Amino acid sequence: MIRHFVAAGLLLAGSAHAQGAESGYRVGVVSESGDIVTWLRPKGAGLALDRVVPVGIMPSDIDGPHNIAVAPDQKSYYVTIAHGTPYGSLWKLDAAGDTLLGRAQVEHFPTTIALTPDGLFAFVANSDFHGDHPRENVVSVVHTPTMTKITDLPACDMPHGVKANRAGTKVYVSCMHSDELLELEIGTFGITRRAPTGGGHAPAASSMKPCAPTFVAVSPDDRLLYVACNSANTLQVWDAKTFARLREIPVGKGAYNVEPSPDGKLVIVTNKKDQSVSLVGAKSLKEIARVPTGKKVVHGVAFSPDGRLAYISCESIGADPGSVEVINLAARKVVASIPVPGQPTGIAVRSLRSTSSTH
Repeated sequence: MIRHFVAAGLLLAGSAHAQGAESGYRVGVVSESGDIVTWLRPKGAGLALDRVVPVGIMPSDIDGPHNIAVAPDQKSYYVTIAHGTPYGSLWKLDAAGDTLLGRAQVEHFPTTIALTPDGLFAFVANSDFHGDHPRENVVSVVHTPTMTKITDLPACDMPHGVKANRAGTKVYVSCMHSDELLELEIGTFGITRRAPTGGGHAPAASSMKPCAPTFVAVSPDDRLLYVACNSANTLQVWDAKTFARLREIPVGKGAYNVEPSPDGKLVIVTNKKDQSVSLVGAKSLKEIARVPTGKKVVHGVAFSPDGRLAYISCESIGADPGSVEVINLAARKVVASIPVPGQPTGIAVRSLRSTSSTH
């Protein structure tokens, strides 16, 4: 039934795509239980449907797209597909026509994607949600021009968040079950440093409370790392040079995703169990506002290119569809919402103005 809906959506969205060509960007969100990528275009203060793209290869089962990332040159985008036979995969699609450009097998239940600034490599965290734990899971490295997997790096127990710095030298990984933060060297594909984010599975004598870090983000100047602690309901701030934790900031319950604004002045944390989004001042390192959302289960965050708006994906609950909520950051409130079916999770913004490619 989902795929019939998708086909109809593609036909209906064609005219909307043409009418929306004047706006300079699109918002893409993947639906984990709907096997679709929904592209939305800015319309007034909110968003309108641009097009719907079906993904997945198993007609009788859910493939589970989880995360989306746009190539630095804006000409393609990548989607993690959680399920397969037996492994998940990373898909590369053409941004202009949504055609499949390549597919690489990764490992069990890939979640997030970190693209290097030159666009040559994708680092994919394989979270293995349904396997036995504790277990050392891997981060897959894919050469994106050929969509060839180079290696699986043994990393930690349930790597979930992964993010490259702007300099193109480091990738950071947040590990939910082993409660740690890793630093990878892009030039060598090796782990250079690791540090505990909380007690996790440490012995009971440990004085550190569990963090269960879900996502990690890098400040625009590469100096700071931001780690969302799902169990501790906090945002951790780390010094990228010394790899030392600087501050732990209380936010909402179930802190999940984290992303700094393009100008670096704000850090947004989605609170998955609190029906809210925390706005944290990058200078004060304090929560300056907590914005309630219309849907209960808050997931991902992306920004408009000018940094005025934040787009928040909210998951579905039963028959009630999820949504993408639009937050005006100056007003600190939700100003629009659009329903998105099939458990929307990962979200990204793509500029329609392509940049030069390095490959």
